[in-house]
Amino acid sequence: MKKYVIAVIVLALIFGVMYVRTFDVEEIEVRGCVLSSEDEVRQAVEDFIPAGNTLFLSVKKKFSKVKSVAFVAKLDISIDWKNRVVVDVYEKSLAGCVEYMEQFIYFDNDGRVLETGKEKIEGIPIISGLNISNWQIDEKLPVDNARKFDLILTITQLIEKYELSIDGITFSGEEDIILHVKGINVELGNGDNLAVQMMNLGSILEGLKGKKGTLYMKDFNSPESMASFKSE
Repeated sequence: MKKYVIAVIVLALIFGVMYVRTFDVEEIEVRGCVLSSEDEVRQAVEDFIPAGNTLFLSVKKKFSKVKSVAFVAKLDISIDWKNRVVVDVYEKSLAGCVEYMEQFIYFDNDGRVLETGKEKIEGIPIISGLNISNWQIDEKLPVDNARKFDLILTITQLIEKYELSIDGITFSGEEDIILHVKGINVELGNGDNLAVQMMNLGSILEGLKGKKGTLYMKDFNSPESMASFKSE
């Protein structure tokens, strides 16, 4: 009788293990990576899944989170089928970056430092002409000039609002603002008329496609204003 009970227990354990193994992860689909690395996200999720099993994953993801991945704000992990996991990536919203000690410091529209990296990310404007001191992740970028900092935030917010593609922003020695857009330098002046300048910049640049030179908008202070362009 005792041997029979032991045999039943052993068989139950074997079948239990076999059943659990039918939930082993065979595929991890990662969606939504633009700035972040799909490989890094997949590896982080693989490390997070207990024993590579969706049964255990369904429990663990209720109580803990995947380790942080560069440029990722949130990972939404769902079990699409018992052997398939889908990961939706929600990335941090980067507004611009500054170069500091051979690395790029990326910040959001509130000026809060989000990430750093050795590589410049395409499509994120780089800010030049600033002096920054020590900085920390999740804190506002420390800039020596408060007005410049406010102008940066205003410009980056307007860039997002009007869906403009800006390569860089420079503060010249005369405290003037210059935007760099695909071979065109846009002189905006001291920043007093940013709202109307940025609102009209997209349509003006549309008419200058393929050209290189300087677009003068220092005196552009109303929708009726005229901008002048000088080719290289």
